[in-house]
Amino acid sequence: MDKKGERIAKRLARAGVASRRDAERMIAEGRVRVNGTVLASPAFNVTDTDKITVDGNQLGGKERTRLWRYHKPSGLVTSHRDEKGRETIFDYLPEDLPRVISVGRLDLTSEGLLLLTNDGELSRHLELPATGWSRKYRVRAFGSITQDKLDKLKTGVRIAGISYGPIEATLEKVQGDNVWVNVVLREGKNREIRKVFEYLGLKVNRLIRTSYGPFQLGKLEEGDVEEIGYKAIAEALGKFMPDDKTAEDHKSPDKKSTDKKTAVSKTAVAKKSGSKETRAKPESRKKSWD
Repeated sequence: MDKKGERIAKRLARAGVASRRDAERMIAEGRVRVNGTVLASPAFNVTDTDKITVDGNQLGGKERTRLWRYHKPSGLVTSHRDEKGRETIFDYLPEDLPRVISVGRLDLTSEGLLLLTNDGELSRHLELPATGWSRKYRVRAFGSITQDKLDKLKTGVRIAGISYGPIEATLEKVQGDNVWVNVVLREGKNREIRKVFEYLGLKVNRLIRTSYGPFQLGKLEEGDVEEIGYKAIAEALGKFMPDDKTAEDHKSPDKKSTDKKTAVSKTAVAKKSGSKETRAKPESRKKSWD
């Protein structure tokens, strides 16, 4: 269909319903209607005058692009639904937070900075290696290693038929039978650090993301969420900043958000029974990184 507007999958992504890829899947499953008609293909443009429903719920108007920093605890899955029934980060986010999508993922036992956004297009953009944003981690691993061996990762490595791009790894300190290593990635394949370290004879037992592009974990407490102000987003995104809204429309506090939820401790997650009715209540506690 040739009409002005934007592709339906893009509209759903911008509304925070799902990523563009997931939106296309939802369309294929017959879950999306435009003006009462079930869509059969994502090759369809919509305008502001079209009535769009997803699973029977009407899609609201376009929201301003928003971005949050979240300190993910170990023990939670980074997905809206888990096939194994495990608890996800979305079970613990503040109830007044709009529907959000994670920018990339951290696996079950990884922790640290995770960016959240209400804009699926933004999430997709920030995940692309072409965006050039580095991801920094502090990694604790069992075993021994020298800086010379870590330096060999700067040219990339191929493991079990998979090529991993350049990795900057700096030995921070030796602590008993463990080593702490600072790692910088620009690509981030599935479980990349764990697989590369295993290749080097190290077993990762703690992995903390400390930054994603220009955004830092800083002193954000475990389990807390903090919205990033408009100025910081605009400076970071540059030309990618959505141009269908004015700066006034995007205004949000550049100060610490008060919309937080109590941090989820490792102990609370470990002791949960799996039932929302009986699971342990999240509790705040400061945690050493050493």
